[in-house]
Amino acid sequence: MELRQLEHFVAVAEEQHFTRAAERLAVSQSGLSASVRALEQELRTPLFSRTTRTVRLTEAGQALLVEAERTLAGARAARDAVDAVRGLLRGTLTLGVEQCVAGVSPARLLAAFHREHPHMEIRLRQEGTSSLLEGVAGGRLDLAFAATVSPPEWRGELVPLAREPMVVLCEPGHRLAVEGKPVAWGGLQGESFIDFHPDWGPRRAADEACAAAGARRTVALEVSDVHSLLELVHEGLGIAVVPHHFARKPEARGLVTVELEGAHLPVYESVVVLPPARAMSPGAKALMTLVRENPLRWER
Repeated sequence: MELRQLEHFVAVAEEQHFTRAAERLAVSQSGLSASVRALEQELRTPLFSRTTRTVRLTEAGQALLVEAERTLAGARAARDAVDAVRGLLRGTLTLGVEQCVAGVSPARLLAAFHREHPHMEIRLRQEGTSSLLEGVAGGRLDLAFAATVSPPEWRGELVPLAREPMVVLCEPGHRLAVEGKPVAWGGLQGESFIDFHPDWGPRRAADEACAAAGARRTVALEVSDVHSLLELVHEGLGIAVVPHHFARKPEARGLVTVELEGAHLPVYESVVVLPPARAMSPGAKALMTLVRENPLRWER
């Protein structure tokens, strides 16, 4: 079993398509297919279930994927560590970020990192908080900027970035805007909510606070990006409970911000998710040096 074979296997697993995986790796599709077949023959079991339209991992493939990602991450870390000793910072920095995470501008931070370390390849993945935690734990990501609601059991480090209250956004003609006063969870009964998918940090924070207050709410419209959420609120299709900094976005201009009051108020927290110190890649360490040197510089 070779690292090259594992790289080919992981690419197909992630792309769920042999042609896209071959294009991503800049290899021929026939060579990629042969590499995966050789790996299956060595392991004496199919790793993918193939049809004319889909490629899906088998149970054996799912088991191998976890270990393959960990092995490849270890190999990258070994190469990067040797380069770091030689005074070079090369290799790949793979990080994840939740959309519109508070306390940091990933674009500004990564631009500064690229200027300081031009030989490092940067890969960025935008995912929900649960996926980001799993990615760092499994070695698929070097670090992540994520939201946290109830601190998970984490063997690495969670570096706080920002903490802010959550508010209700509604269009100007809504009764909450007309009343013009703070509202408790009980005052939102019967409202139609617009929110993110359950894996996103703001949704998790709102769901936990609502449940703790003993209230119920209906999320009628689920989205995966902030702009769509704000547009739907503008059109009067529902209200949204969001981190306070969402209300300051240009796209939120014209919406009314209503504060929440009472017990079990939702709080949005953002953190940097790091693996255990011994597992941190040189690229991750260099990026965190930038974050810690001047944290205010990287705020949105």
